[in-house]
Amino acid sequence: MSRFQGPSSLKRKQQESSSPLDSLSEQERTVYNVIKSKQDMGIWSRDLKRETNLLDNIVNKCMKILLAKKLIKEVVTKNKGKKHFMAAEFEPSKEITGGNWYVDGSLDTEFINLLKDQCFKWIYKMRVATSEGLSDAIRRSGIFKVEFTSQQIEEIVRALVLDNKIEEVNSNGMGEFDYIPVGKVCYKCISSEGKGEPKLGAMASIPCGVCTRISECAPDGVISPKTCIYYEKWLDF
Repeated sequence: MSRFQGPSSLKRKQQESSSPLDSLSEQERTVYNVIKSKQDMGIWSRDLKRETNLLDNIVNKCMKILLAKKLIKEVVTKNKGKKHFMAAEFEPSKEITGGNWYVDGSLDTEFINLLKDQCFKWIYKMRVATSEGLSDAIRRSGIFKVEFTSQQIEEIVRALVLDNKIEEVNSNGMGEFDYIPVGKVCYKCISSEGKGEPKLGAMASIPCGVCTRISECAPDGVISPKTCIYYEKWLDF
């Protein structure tokens, strides 16, 4: 067998090894390099036009080609009015998306309020709880159909501390802390007049208190206490 490859073999190998980057024009490559240099922060389209020093119509044309070749992508940020782009291999930073509390660029206040309510109720029920214990208890309750992270639970309990609804304490390993390692950070409800009663209105402790559609709720309506899964779970609590 000959050790030399014919022209057709060489041509085929060159085609197989080529990438979308190889076919970019000078202007397209300039736009791509600026976007890629921003890594997981991406770049706003207006800033992109300023940094490339290219005419708007040229930049727009280059962007369409880069998107078609899947070399870049448009990402949703917490500033919905700004079109943001980044190289396809990067995942957007939480700094531009808003983090775990945002969905499609909007703050998920309903989810936040419900999670705060559940964290408070479980701390009150457990008397003292760690953030890990809260995560496990809430997951086992099955009230949420979506996943939440341990970091989100930690952020929620910090918010409850700032709201003066719970307090952060360190376990001493005795009494109500006997199942928690000494020195471990945990949380307790702040008592009212020394009776251990939570500082929270009755309506706020049930799903109705944070429901965004409470005005539409009626005994025989489409939305009602009889058909509300959150209200049912609260009654079983």
